[in-house]
Amino acid sequence: MDDLAQLVGERLREARHLRGLSIGALADEAGIGKGSLSEIENGVRNPTLSTLYALANSLGTPLATLLAGQAGAQVSSPGIEARLLDVTTDESGTVEVYRLHLDAGARHRSAGHADGVTEHLLVLEGRARVGRLRSQVELGPGDSATWYSEVTHSYAALGDEPVESVLVIRSPA
Repeated sequence: MDDLAQLVGERLREARHLRGLSIGALADEAGIGKGSLSEIENGVRNPTLSTLYALANSLGTPLATLLAGQAGAQVSSPGIEARLLDVTTDESGTVEVYRLHLDAGARHRSAGHADGVTEHLLVLEGRARVGRLRSQVELGPGDSATWYSEVTHSYAALGDEPVESVLVIRSPA
C-alpha cells in the first residue's frame, strides 16, 4: 500500500497544480483537513475511499486517475472496498471497472460526481439496495442497475451476507 499511497499523492498533487489550486483551497472544496490533504499528497497517509472520491470530485477527475490507473489498486472506507480492475480513456471519456465489496449490513453514501457520470452495478453475490437517494432499487445475484450519479447515491448490503459486485463508472470527456 505504501507504493500506492505515494502514487496517489503524486497524482493528487499533479491534478491540484494543473487546476491552479492551493492545498487549502482543495481541502476546503473537498471538505477535508488541510493537514490530512498534505499527508495524502506526501504519501504518508492512506486515504479512505470516501476521501479519495471527495478529492476526485473536487478536481473533476475520475477516481482511477488518482489511483494511477493501476489494476489491483484497492481503497476502502468502513464496510466498503473497491478494487480497480480496468480503466480505459479515449476521446469520449473514461470507463472505470471496479470489484466492489460491501460487508454484511454496510451502508455507504457517495457524494455526486460530475454531470453526465453514470454508474452501472452488477451484483454477483448477496442482496443490495443501490442508486440515487429516494429512487434506489433492490438487487440480487445477476441483477443490475444503472443511474446518473451527479447527485448523492448510496450502496447498502441487505441481510446477513456481504455483497460482491462489479461497478462500472463512465465519465464523459
